[in-house]
Amino acid sequence: EVEEGISVKIEDEKGNVADKVYDYVLMSIGRKPETRGLGLENTKVTVTDRGWIKVDKQLRTTDPNIFAIGDIAGEPMLAHKASHEGRVAVEVIAGHKVTFEPLAIPAVVFTDPEIAWAGITEEQAKKDGIKHEVAKFPWAASGRAVTLDRNDGVTKLIVDPDTQRILGVGICGPNAGELIAEGVLAIEMGANVTDLKLTIHPHPTLSETIMDAAEVFFGQSSHFYKPKR
Repeated sequence: EVEEGISVKIEDEKGNVADKVYDYVLMSIGRKPETRGLGLENTKVTVTDRGWIKVDKQLRTTDPNIFAIGDIAGEPMLAHKASHEGRVAVEVIAGHKVTFEPLAIPAVVFTDPEIAWAGITEEQAKKDGIKHEVAKFPWAASGRAVTLDRNDGVTKLIVDPDTQRILGVGICGPNAGELIAEGVLAIEMGANVTDLKLTIHPHPTLSETIMDAAEVFFGQSSHFYKPKR
């Protein structure tokens, strides 16, 4: 600590070092599953090397009479994922034929601006060698974002260039967590870019930035000139 606040030494990937002073520092070093005290050693439940309880698509563990949901059943460790798993597990226990196999689970970082994504990210697509194209719509071209004085956001679509299916959606800006739901639905339903482009969105709203991003993919956005190459 220094008189002005908390001094932090930051080193980037190139080895450059810089000293920065902040009022507060949040240390986020991740979480790990906690299974001690559950008595799993008295069951047939299997735990992975990382500590997750192994489950199948019906959330049943290797002990057929025991189910596991939520963080202990593996990543992503998100409340809405756990809630959905809980519903599936209850349905299975009740004798219904259901499985937990979502194509996309949305994630939101509740910062300002908010950051939300679903499906494959651009970085993941590059890393895994997945053929893709990216369509970005800057919120500086959004009438609603301008009237809110929040035109620093962006909406991004990750698209399969061959089938034009939506592989992923990323949004940064106010209420990104609310807007990402349309992206999740598009991925789950196997929608393509044309589906989003032809879906009439209310104007002026932030939700239409998803439609605008789809128009950018075809080089047809009326708000942001970027011809298709």
